[in-house]
Amino acid sequence: MFKKLILALLLMTLPLLASEIKWAEDFKSGIKEATVQDKPVLFVFSRHTCKYCILLDNTTFKDKKVIEALNKDFISIVSYTDENDYTPRDLLTPGTPALWFLKPNGEPMYQPLMGAIDVNNFLKALKIVKEEFDTMQAKGK
Repeated sequence: MFKKLILALLLMTLPLLASEIKWAEDFKSGIKEATVQDKPVLFVFSRHTCKYCILLDNTTFKDKKVIEALNKDFISIVSYTDENDYTPRDLLTPGTPALWFLKPNGEPMYQPLMGAIDVNNFLKALKIVKEEFDTMQAKGK
């Protein structure tokens, strides 16, 4: 009986563990992890004082479906301009937030999405990127 109670408690707490995006420690470790796990990368170029970055953080990046999709199928990296985090030159943009989708080696798949993308459009973008990535992997690229 005690084992069943413990198991039930563990199962109830699992969703709490995935209640936020698992951000890589930094760009280099995120790319290394993406290469090892063979996953595409979401790279967010952001700033703590940017109202659209804050909006993105407080809405889209708090959505359970977004969190689940990112944690399952992507390696997520964020770089803050106001913390002087490392950002490759090729990924610097004049505005924030900039959301890049990268191959595991750090090469951009597309031009960045700019601004606070709403949940539904972001989920659509994640689906498109994941499908494109899977297609590229199947073709051996």
